[in-house]
Amino acid sequence: MKLISIIIPTYNEEKNVPLVYAELKKIFQKLSDRYAFEIIFINDGSVDDTAGEIEKLASVDPVVKFIDFSRNFGKEMATTAGINNCNGDACIMVDADLQHPIELFPEFIARWENGAEVVIGVRKASKSDSMCKKLGGRIFYKIIKLISDVPVIPQATDYRLLDRIVIDAFNDLPEHNRMTRGLIDWLGFKREVLLFEANERVEGEASYSTFKLCQLAFTSIISLSMLPLRIAGYMGIFIVFAAGTLGVIMFVDRYIVDWGMNFSGTAILANITLFLIGGVLISIGLLAFYIGHIHSEAINRPIYIVRNKK
Repeated sequence: MKLISIIIPTYNEEKNVPLVYAELKKIFQKLSDRYAFEIIFINDGSVDDTAGEIEKLASVDPVVKFIDFSRNFGKEMATTAGINNCNGDACIMVDADLQHPIELFPEFIARWENGAEVVIGVRKASKSDSMCKKLGGRIFYKIIKLISDVPVIPQATDYRLLDRIVIDAFNDLPEHNRMTRGLIDWLGFKREVLLFEANERVEGEASYSTFKLCQLAFTSIISLSMLPLRIAGYMGIFIVFAAGTLGVIMFVDRYIVDWGMNFSGTAILANITLFLIGGVLISIGLLAFYIGHIHSEAINRPIYIVRNKK
């Protein structure tokens, strides 16, 4: 029997852990004649009793495995830890809040059995998203689609299935600042899309704040594209060209043909100086951001610390 690993990152999900476990067991019973399952819960430094709820399940059901972080490292690291530690022929990543419809597991597995190495859950709609979040998502995907060096599917989620060959390739990636779905897209492989409508969150509040979403979006942009860094170079070329052209016009107007422009030396100098300083500051800001990204990679700290593992 093929083994399917279910990877569930959790942060302050003590009420949802028993609920998602119960829903998973229902699906397992329907597929138990063909597949074996393991559930890997990753407690991402929760401050409630999420760890206790997971340990209760692990103590009575050998299917349940438990990775407990020493602190909160973020969902991307929690998902990475699950992928690093899964034993399945394939894994399915799913959120603990039941917004990802678990009843689609058989369809994910069927697509995989038919040859897909990555099956991507793409959200059609979400009953709980605010208008601000929906608008921000549209803008983000338009930007990332325009500048990304790899194809990105709009509204794609972390709800996806990975074949063992993809899992092994993912585990070889060294990035510290990471967006899991972006790295999986970069890997390539045979991909299929499965559309779904997100459910409302059952219990608790979403752990991804607006700030964290913006931070993730920014990390995604610099990890998936070199365009922001190239823009600094393009801007430098434009500034040199513009300044050179203006210099020629000033020289001709003053010393060869009087066009009556009457440039004030002080005004011209101030304008050019401000323009060049603005360009330099933008370039320095972009370079500093990339240098910071390189710095975090060069330090090579572990991307998460495990306090306990069962």
